[in-house]
Amino acid sequence: QVQLVESGGGLVQPGGSLTLSCAASGFSFSGYAMSWYRQAPGKERELVAAVTSAGGSTNYADSVKGRFTISRDNAKSTVYLQMNSLKPEDTAGYYCNVRLGWIRYWGQGTQVTVSS
Repeated sequence: QVQLVESGGGLVQPGGSLTLSCAASGFSFSGYAMSWYRQAPGKERELVAAVTSAGGSTNYADSVKGRFTISRDNAKSTVYLQMNSLKPEDTAGYYCNVRLGWIRYWGQGTQVTVSS
């Protein structure tokens, strides 16, 4: 079965950095685009970043452009989200996502808290 397991979240001060990882299994990872979403309390889940299957193209939410970088290692079936210059408004649960046909699969999420 499809599994997405996020890790790397935590508490970080404003201006700090974190790298999130999402280990995927149960499908042909190299054949699918991958994305990261986030959801803050009381807000809708929003797309943060996405990367194509071979990693050649990426896109980002305007709010994270220039600060976050999505990448993937198809040999390890893992997608990453490097987050720099973190702001308190980046505080949220971060979720890995893949769409296989009409079905979207989600990981359990990893919490990122940006606070001094």
